[in-house]
Amino acid sequence: MLIEVCANSLESALNAEKGGADRIELCSELGVGGITPSFGLIRSVLERISIPVHVLIRPRSGNFTYSEMEFEVMLSDIEICKEMGVSGIVSGALNDKREIDLEKTSKLVQASEGIHFTFHRAFDWLKDPVRSLGQLEDLGVQSILTSGGKSNVDEGFENLIKLKEAAKRCTIMPGSGVNLENIAQFKNSGFQAVHFSASKIIDEVAYEIPVPMNSEKFLQEHIKTISDDKLIKEMIKKIR
Repeated sequence: MLIEVCANSLESALNAEKGGADRIELCSELGVGGITPSFGLIRSVLERISIPVHVLIRPRSGNFTYSEMEFEVMLSDIEICKEMGVSGIVSGALNDKREIDLEKTSKLVQASEGIHFTFHRAFDWLKDPVRSLGQLEDLGVQSILTSGGKSNVDEGFENLIKLKEAAKRCTIMPGSGVNLENIAQFKNSGFQAVHFSASKIIDEVAYEIPVPMNSEKFLQEHIKTISDDKLIKEMIKKIR
């Protein structure tokens, strides 16, 4: 069974290799489901570990329906990642009907030609996952990261089994909640790969935080935030 560790830092990547992982998915900000890591982080990881590095291409948190400008950035990120020498890309796009955005996802796969492509957990938002599985296989997607359409792999286990049985060319990779207690269950059930972060929480700040930097209003998955040009003009007008 292939072990993919979700690594959110250079330290995590080094620990993944040290712990025996077969490859990593490199991302930032696990708390929002992961976003594209910095190129500095990607370069540092590639220089320091020898196992394959797959990089998450997700330009922001929130939903998985992307504007043309966002999609332009995603394609550019893939191009740079390939030039840097990554072994795989983890990405995907949905439309506003909770279906695969076939046009955008096809372009993501094409941009990743020559390296591995994994469709990420946007898959868990789909209305018809079995039909979508076939569509992704037709596009050339090689792996699907999924919790079976549920919050975690324990709740989605039966759906994961159905997806594995339906898959013809694509590896179904359970992820989100794979842990020490349930990991053997996936091997015993015939899955070829699993995905987990094996995270532990380290409280490094020895003082009381004076001002919070996290903002809950930006952490809602049905929204995205942008700078408003009209508000910018109004604010500048106040001082000029």
